[in-house]
This record gives sequence, C-alpha cells and structure tokens, in this order.
Amino acid sequence: MQIVISEFREGARQARGLTVIIDVFRAFSVACYAVDSGASRIIATGDPDEAFRVKERYPNSLMVGERNETKIAGFDFCNSPTEIIKCDLSGKTLIHTTTAGTVGLVSAVNADLIITGSLVNASAVARFIAEKKPGHVSLVAMGFRATISAEEDLLCAEYIKSKLEGREGNFDDRIAGLRHTAGQRFFNPENNDFSPPTDFFLCTMTDRFDFVLKAERRNDGNIDLRRTDF
Repeated sequence: MQIVISEFREGARQARGLTVIIDVFRAFSVACYAVDSGASRIIATGDPDEAFRVKERYPNSLMVGERNETKIAGFDFCNSPTEIIKCDLSGKTLIHTTTAGTVGLVSAVNADLIITGSLVNASAVARFIAEKKPGHVSLVAMGFRATISAEEDLLCAEYIKSKLEGREGNFDDRIAGLRHTAGQRFFNPENNDFSPPTDFFLCTMTDRFDFVLKAERRNDGNIDLRRTDF
C-alpha cells in the first residue's frame, strides 16, 4: 500500500486511489457530529451560491457553513460543532459548504473512492482503509483556508498513516498542544461568537466516532456524504 500525504485544493485534484480529504478545524468534525445527531445525509458544495441552489431543490434541508470562519448570511448554522451538538437533526438533510474541506471533496475528481477525515474518527478511517486494501492511498490535508499548511490536518494525516503502517506514536501530547498553536484562535475572545473554545475540544476528541463518511459524487457535481459503518 502506497500512502501519499498532500495538501490544499491542488492536492485534492491530484489525489488518486482511496482518498481521504482531511479538515479537522472544522468541516469534517462538524460532519461527524451532525451525522451522530441524526442527520441522514450531508450534501457538500464548493461555494455558497451553489449551496443556495441546492437548497431550492431541498427546501426542508438545513444549511451549514462558513466563509472566513463566520456563518454565511442566510445559513442555519456556522461550521461549528458546538452549534451542531445542541440540535436534534434526526432525518435531516444538511447542505454544507466551507472554505477548505468541502472544496477539497468536490475537487477530488481523480479519486477512486473518497472519504472524509478528522481526528474524531481517525482510527475508523484507518480501519476502513485497511479493510479495503487499496494499492494507493491519498491523504489530503486541506489546510487553513485551503492555502496555508494546518498543523492539525497534517497531524491527522500522520496519525492515520501511522495506524496503517502499524506504528504506535505518541500523538496525545501533540494533539493537546494544538491549543497553543493552530488552535489558539478558538481561545481569542473576539472569536467566541463563531469559533468558541468548545469547538477546539470537540474537534480534538480523538476517535470519538467509529464510523466514516463516504463521499458519492452527484449528477450536479456536488457530493453526498453518508455514514458508513463496517
């Protein structure tokens, strides 16, 4: 099994084989919490305008997302797990768009199979890959706003890779240490309305979930995310 770690939108475009699009802060942590709260499907889109077009076709859906980390006008939720866990989303369809994570999903046009990745289900992602036994695995760390390397995404990719290679690394301290590096913004009082401290802790609860979110490309070019237990 060849495992390649890449970054950003270009990394997603070039990804092949079984591809994991990684966004820890916060897109694919949010997606896991939403599914755990009962959402039956998440439709991931690349931009807000497309999200509103999808909403016209699914009027009972809820809209989740951000640009520049803040909630998009007209959306129901920001890209915040703190908001999501307060809601009963049983049977709901969510439309999700973010600056990095969902852009990566729609950009991965050369991948054979796509799943999302975050710390909250990283071991499940590794088990899913091990079960599939692909010849090539692409781990794409989407980064901060898909343009700047994000320590948390690269750390998540390294965590998944170590699991696949049977190596036991000490990741706990490094994950906790994100509070003082990449996660500092969650503890800035000016960001509390859209990036509260609880988001940091919810996004770094490693292996909280034992399922993966599998991506299926839709006819309209967007992505359906559905829970896959195995």
